[in-house]
Amino acid sequence: MVEEKIRYSDADLAEFKEIILKKIEKAKADLELIKSAYMNDLNNGTDDTSPTFKAFEEGSETMSKEANSQLAIRQEKFIRDLKNALFRVENKTYGVCKVTGKLISKERLKIVPHATMSIEAKNLQR
Repeated sequence: MVEEKIRYSDADLAEFKEIILKKIEKAKADLELIKSAYMNDLNNGTDDTSPTFKAFEEGSETMSKEANSQLAIRQEKFIRDLKNALFRVENKTYGVCKVTGKLISKERLKIVPHATMSIEAKNLQR
């Protein structure tokens, strides 16, 4: 009887760690862009002093800030999930499905490095 592998090798984990670290770096840069747009740091012009259509523009600006706020929250969650994945790499539990206990496919982990469930487990939830 061939015993099924219950964790990824150290070499595989090192490869996943690199992927995760790159994703964290990019996600943090993206978050800074979102936050700068949200804080309106990049616009110090006089657009907001013109009384023309001010109510409409303020409503639009408020919606844009709300949308950016939601994007920032999602991005912060993504970064947190990636950091949790990094922690799982360090304690060598990375890539093990929390539902089935089987290994999540390498292809899935390369695309969604913070995944905690295999496609099989995801399909069971539907």
